[in-house]
Amino acid sequence: TTLFRSPGCPYKHYSMFYDYYGDFNYADKWVSAALAGEEMSFSSGKHGPNDFSALGDSARVEATKKGTAYMHVWMYAVREFEDAIDDCHTCESECNEFSVNSGSVHAWDEGVAFYTGSLEGEEAGGASGGKMVYRLAEKRCQNFGTCGLHGDSLSGTSYVNHELFELFAEGARLLERGECASVRPVVDSIVSLMTVPLVQGSLRYAWKIGTGADRSQKNAAEGATFSAAVLPLVHYCNPAAAETVSSQMKFGLYDAGTYPDFASAKGALEEVYPCLGITCAH
Repeated sequence: TTLFRSPGCPYKHYSMFYDYYGDFNYADKWVSAALAGEEMSFSSGKHGPNDFSALGDSARVEATKKGTAYMHVWMYAVREFEDAIDDCHTCESECNEFSVNSGSVHAWDEGVAFYTGSLEGEEAGGASGGKMVYRLAEKRCQNFGTCGLHGDSLSGTSYVNHELFELFAEGARLLERGECASVRPVVDSIVSLMTVPLVQGSLRYAWKIGTGADRSQKNAAEGATFSAAVLPLVHYCNPAAAETVSSQMKFGLYDAGTYPDFASAKGALEEVYPCLGITCAH
C-alpha cells in the first residue's frame, strides 16, 4: 500500500508489473507460496500455475532466494528512487538551491542501499558474500564478459555497476540542488541498467537447460525465477515476446521433460532491448 500513498504513484515501472501479474503483491505471492510449498497462480494467469507442492525443494529454494532479491528488493530499490523524486517535488523544508534537500537525498540513498545490500561492506567493489542486485551484476558480468570500464572483460567491477554508481551520484547531486525534473531520466537509465542482470540471468539458464549444457532442476528453477523478475518489463514492450519467454522458461516444464528453445527465448529478449533501454553490448 505504501506504493500508492505518494504523489507520483502508481509508479511507472511498478505499474508494468501490476499490469502483467494482476496482483499488487505479486512478489509476496510468489515467495510465500514457495516457502509454504503451496500452489499459486497470478491473477492474470500469466507465468504459471506454479505448484510448489509438487515442484521439489530446488524450485522452492530458488524461487524464495531469487524471488526475494530480484523481485522484491529490485522493485523496492526503484521505489526509493521514485520516492526521492516525490520528496523533491513536495519538499517543505530545506528546499532551496543552497540546501541539501535532506529528505529526497535520504530516500535516494536508501535506494542505493537496497540495491547494494549491507553484506557488500565498505571496500570498493564490495565483497563476494553480497546477496542483492549489485552482487548479481558482478556474477553475471563474469559469465558474459561484461566486466570492466568498457564492459568487455571477464574480471573487475561490472560495467553495469560502474555506470549505475555514476548515475547514483548524479541523481544525488541533482536532488541536492532541487532539480527534481532532471532526476526522472536518471531513474529511467538506472532501471534500464538494473534490468541487464535479470536479462543475463534469464539467458544464462535458458542456455544451460535449452542446450543441454547443464540440465538440473535447480537451474530450471533459476531460469523460471529470473524470467519472472523481468517478464513484466518485456511484456510492456512486446506481449508476444513475453509470451515466448514465459512459454520456454516457466515452472513445471523441466519436470515434464520439456526444455526451452534457447534461440527462441534469446531472440524474444533481444527484440525488446531497444525498448528496455539496453543493448547487446550491455
